[in-house]
Amino acid sequence: MNNAFIKAIEYHIPEKLVSNESLAELFPDWDAEKIYSKLGIRKRYIAEDDQKASDLAVLAAEKLFGKNTIDRNTIDYVIYCTQSPDYFLPTTACIIQDKLGLPTHCGAIDINQGCSGYVYGLGLAKGLIAGGIAKNILFLTAETYSKYIHPTDKSNLTIFGDAGTATLISNNGLFEIENMYFGTDGKGAENLIVENGGARNKSTKEEVLTEGEYNPKDYLYMDGPEIFNFTLYTLPQILKNTLEKNNIEKEDVDYFIFHQANKYLLDTLQKKLKVPAEKYYNNIEDTGNTVSCTIAIALKNTIDNGILQPENKILLAGFGVGYSWGGCVITKK
Repeated sequence: MNNAFIKAIEYHIPEKLVSNESLAELFPDWDAEKIYSKLGIRKRYIAEDDQKASDLAVLAAEKLFGKNTIDRNTIDYVIYCTQSPDYFLPTTACIIQDKLGLPTHCGAIDINQGCSGYVYGLGLAKGLIAGGIAKNILFLTAETYSKYIHPTDKSNLTIFGDAGTATLISNNGLFEIENMYFGTDGKGAENLIVENGGARNKSTKEEVLTEGEYNPKDYLYMDGPEIFNFTLYTLPQILKNTLEKNNIEKEDVDYFIFHQANKYLLDTLQKKLKVPAEKYYNNIEDTGNTVSCTIAIALKNTIDNGILQPENKILLAGFGVGYSWGGCVITKK
């Protein structure tokens, strides 16, 4: 069986800044420091009106190719993780293949995952490498939740930012992808959802509503307390099962990188799981919650900052919309 490795990572953040100060101007009852103290976020960036998630993914991929002198003709599979596809059909990964000038013998699929999406994508890529189906996989994540949030929804506006990431996965590289653990509980689907717009419920945005009114089902809905409770219940399971899958103890892990949801939740998890501060990553302040992109951005930042050493074990954990969750261990080479 072939082993799978993360070979390189890059990410792209859009240019449009949404600061706490600008949000405070829109919602005078929320001053900038109140937002920061509540969420640990000072700024987030969102895509322009004509900029889509796939555009962010393409920019991240071009950065990956350029900075790492990767021959794009060697890419034989694209996995694109997003909940902001260009169209119902065709598959956005097919459009990205063409935009990036990747070879036509390259496979291309979309996966619709959110906060657990990076771990899910690593799992799929590992399987393709292990099975000898692909040798060089371009794994992309990109999200533009900003386009799903109503302009008066101050809670979600303060939390979410947009981003795109690109990860090259091959049979050698910086981090070996070890064993994975996954879980799903669709009973929680209604707690983080855009209810209208798909095949089950058509959008009402084109309907004439009373002036000043809108249908909240056309926009992102998040039940914060339920998501918080789900996470506090699920993370100990993710940690326990991921450690068991890899035959290691918590003390054997050199660094923990969890989905960057918000600082209050991350701080609560750190205390609950008794993870030492020096082993725990928290970098949500400058980007906000970028959904499936947060773990990749965090991992890239640890590389750039020289935090990790050879043979370090890093536990990654994603959790959220679906509900879905996943954990894995990667080992620095």
